[in-house]
Amino acid sequence: MGTAGTGTDATVAERRQLINVAYRLLGSLAEAEDAVQEAYARWYALPPGRRAEIVSPGAWLTTVTGRVCLDVLGSARARRERYVGAWLPDPLPDRAEREHGPGADPADQMVLDESVSMAFLVVLESMTPAERVAFVLHDVFRYPFAEIAGILRRSPAACKQLAASARRRVRAARAPATAAAVRADVVRQVKEAWETRDIAALVDLLDPAAVMTADGGGRAGAAPRPIEGGTRIAQYMAAMAERTPGLELVERSVNGTPGLVARHAGAVATVAAFEVAEGRVTRIWAVRNPEKLRPWVG
Repeated sequence: MGTAGTGTDATVAERRQLINVAYRLLGSLAEAEDAVQEAYARWYALPPGRRAEIVSPGAWLTTVTGRVCLDVLGSARARRERYVGAWLPDPLPDRAEREHGPGADPADQMVLDESVSMAFLVVLESMTPAERVAFVLHDVFRYPFAEIAGILRRSPAACKQLAASARRRVRAARAPATAAAVRADVVRQVKEAWETRDIAALVDLLDPAAVMTADGGGRAGAAPRPIEGGTRIAQYMAAMAERTPGLELVERSVNGTPGLVARHAGAVATVAAFEVAEGRVTRIWAVRNPEKLRPWVG
């Protein structure tokens, strides 16, 4: 895979694809950008003669980016054990909704599809690093197992088994399909009930077994553990609105699906993504860590 040729243009043209691959592998924009930068640093560190021998710079860069991401994933579990509270993937805004317009921010390079939905990324977090690399590269980006084998340093057959195992995890976690218009309508109703602190209306909109996970990273107030049950979540949301007079809720696309952004005193305080099944919210992922909200400011 990748663009043939050895010129600078051929490698620069790969950057967007590599950022998209790395974000899906890592769930972090900053880590994805660092991984891609490291791959380019290694490319430009090659002697000119060695670079000239490489038929497909894109394939070379993908292999190196994949290996860098694999190393990051290997150390991520230990780092996330030290993380304060729950860790969630970075929420992605829609470029069309960015106030400053498209720019050089890695968030502006993202292709927003099902493979970046918060529900999908959270399932990816449950996989082993090797499963995640094999599954994302094959099932999402259609890389052949022969190429993935070079990244994982395993046989193509072993990579195929890893992807199959990951696929089973995705199928087991997948909620029934809900039309985008239905999801948007439910999220709009949640917004209205939240604004009016209508606990009864929120309870009606939430599945009785709903789960809310908040990521404050120790930098913003957030429930330290997931909140389970529609009634408890509704009470928590109403209390949050009560404690934060002037809280402004705005409907926004979050990782390509309908979500909400909460602003307070002109700053983005929370970005919430939702999973909806059979007309009710089953999962809420609320990101409050300001480090993860940078693409939402400006």
